Amino acid sequence: MSILGTRVVRTEDPLFLTRGAVYTDDLTDERLAGALHATFVRSNVAHGTVTSVDASAAREAPGVVAVYTAEDLGDLKPVPPPLPFLDAGFSRPWLVPVGGRVHFVGDLVAVVLTEERYQGEDAAEQVVVDIDPLPAVVTTRAAATDETVLFPEVGTNKVAAFGEPAPEDFFADCEVVVSRAITNQRVAAAPLETRAASAAWGEDGRVTIWCTNQGAQQAKGQIAGWLDLDPALVHLITPDVGGGFGAKIGADQEYAFVAWLAQQAGRPVRWSESRSENMTGMLQGRAQDQVVTIGGSRDGKVTAYSLEVTQDCGAYPRIGTVLPTLTMLMAAAVYDIPKVHAQATCYATNGTSIGAYRGAGRPEATAAVERAMDLFAAEIGMDPAEVRRINFIPAFTEPVQTSSGATYDSGDYEAALDRVLEAAGYAELRAEQARRRERGDVRQLGIGVSAYVEITGADSGHGTSENAELEVHPDGTATVLTGTSPHGQGHATTWAMLASEQLGIPVEKITVLHGDTDKVPDGGGTMGSRSLQQGGAAVHQAAVELVEVARKRAAELLEANPDDLEVDLANAGLSVKGTPGTGVTWAQLAADEQLIVQTTFTANAPTFPFGAHVAVVETDVESGKAVVTRLVTVDDAGTIINPLLAEGQRHGGIAQGVGQALLEEILYDEDGNPQTSTFADYPFVSATELPSFELVEMATPTPMNPLGAKGIGEAGTIGSTPAVQSAVVDSVAHLGVRHVDMPATSMRVWRAIREAQNSGAQKGSTN
Repeated sequence: MSILGTRVVRTEDPLFLTRGAVYTDDLTDERLAGALHATFVRSNVAHGTVTSVDASAAREAPGVVAVYTAEDLGDLKPVPPPLPFLDAGFSRPWLVPVGGRVHFVGDLVAVVLTEERYQGEDAAEQVVVDIDPLPAVVTTRAAATDETVLFPEVGTNKVAAFGEPAPEDFFADCEVVVSRAITNQRVAAAPLETRAASAAWGEDGRVTIWCTNQGAQQAKGQIAGWLDLDPALVHLITPDVGGGFGAKIGADQEYAFVAWLAQQAGRPVRWSESRSENMTGMLQGRAQDQVVTIGGSRDGKVTAYSLEVTQDCGAYPRIGTVLPTLTMLMAAAVYDIPKVHAQATCYATNGTSIGAYRGAGRPEATAAVERAMDLFAAEIGMDPAEVRRINFIPAFTEPVQTSSGATYDSGDYEAALDRVLEAAGYAELRAEQARRRERGDVRQLGIGVSAYVEITGADSGHGTSENAELEVHPDGTATVLTGTSPHGQGHATTWAMLASEQLGIPVEKITVLHGDTDKVPDGGGTMGSRSLQQGGAAVHQAAVELVEVARKRAAELLEANPDDLEVDLANAGLSVKGTPGTGVTWAQLAADEQLIVQTTFTANAPTFPFGAHVAVVETDVESGKAVVTRLVTVDDAGTIINPLLAEGQRHGGIAQGVGQALLEEILYDEDGNPQTSTFADYPFVSATELPSFELVEMATPTPMNPLGAKGIGEAGTIGSTPAVQSAVVDSVAHLGVRHVDMPATSMRVWRAIREAQNSGAQKGSTN
């Protein structure tokens, strides 16, 4: 019986549950003995000119070893934008100099090194920074006017633009056209482990950096580049990572700074940020304003769809600048719409920089088109599930190109919708909704439906290849080295399962190592739901190749034809076909000569997981409070290697999507001051706000890798957010509400109800 497809419990967990994880801030490596602690002095003004920095008092504070301001940095060059087409004027200084501009609350102005961490917090408060405020540009609407230009050397706040305006006659043939401006709000990644880094220089002139990240190899390359170091002089190690969600892809400037500080001080340096620092300094997500326009006929067929995106890039444009291109690519979603238009314009603002956040551009596309489908359905008076069914791309097993330019691998979107509607009891839900409306209940029922498809394993600058090394040891154990970087996904379990499937070595005897650039110099890391379909496929390929190496070696020992040998799973070795137990074990094969394989798997193309969600909410129409009572989902990620882990990824993604739909939003006041810099004022979803999820199974394998697997890490986030938003709107639609922006907070829903009532009253008085 194959181990693949079985519910193998995570092998990582016993250690986590007993010893506990060892995060960057927990390290006790002897190389960090006597480490100093770095505390960054950050701007408390969103936009302004630094007129003076006085560190004299801080330098005399207890425990202070050094204080660095911009004038102490020597020839450190500003960090350039990460994308080659971005204007170099958007480069970020290591520390903003006197006469220079700060661009968000959290910009770096100075750094303090102390013997103890608490001393740094006290000393940093004694660094006196005078900033002459300038007008803050908080919204993309304000940025687009260029009344206040944030980077005078660039001359405009526009960072990039993609696509062209739609032709004037784009909707000319449509009976019905609906348009609405919507918001996909700025959110925080909020990993439970904040950013942290430690660094120590060796006598050999190499620096070892420990930092929390989603890809050690990429982080190493960035740090080496920023510090103008030979990459061979940088050894980067990724300890346990307490959540990433896209915001820990690669390195942050502070990580490189820690390495530089360690070199200057001649001692190891450690840094771990506070929660408030994290909420103001770590890359944030989404932050798109959108205009959706949808047109078609009254029989439910959509014939034209336009999506206009305005992307907030934050203070220093980073990877968030190009995420709208994924939104544009996935604009057509699961629908066979003859004409699809998408364009995007990106602006710098005085907020935290925007980066990837679980789904990274694809959730924004789904949220937009699903909202458009609901608006269209409401306009023509048709059930929203039926409108979707009418417009689906028909089931396919060969690649299909969409109107927005993506080439999907395989899918059956109508089947996914049918399964989730049946599991949810959709007809009865609509009947119960009608009964509550007729009675005028205070708690009204809302049913939200979403259908989605996303792109995973795409070449987003990290390649479609992944590396793996597999070695069997003389004691019969095995070690897998992988270029992926887990932060909760369960790679140690799944990669061991893939090797065990081919070799017969028990999972508990297989060790998986990652995140050490000396041991694994090349790797793509973990992002974009690429790990299993590329990293897992590489492990599978390594195991297959190792069997071939072992078969030749065993043939010599057994004086047999290699073609007559087969893997003896029961005895963890090779035997002559038909006579198990008569061959040699892996331990014997590895006894005299190293038994090892290094390989690279390259995917032919990305994959496109898909699904459908039904959300049910109860909304108190007197207070506006919406509570999710049910979530039923189909999330088709192709072949499932470990259902237990796949379900965990689905649960996490669904929960995160609900959080965005109902609770989460990063807010700034008109001067650019963060209003949500702690968990006291930035609520994120917990078990108390969630029902038990109802997961419906469906698997449509992909031909793009030998496992048949598609990505699962972001799927739940993409499907649940529009379903919950739709359910909230649906719960008050009979009161005249047509739209509620996310997050659908009690106040926002209450206001939408009152506005609809007032609008209705005004129309009545006019008549």
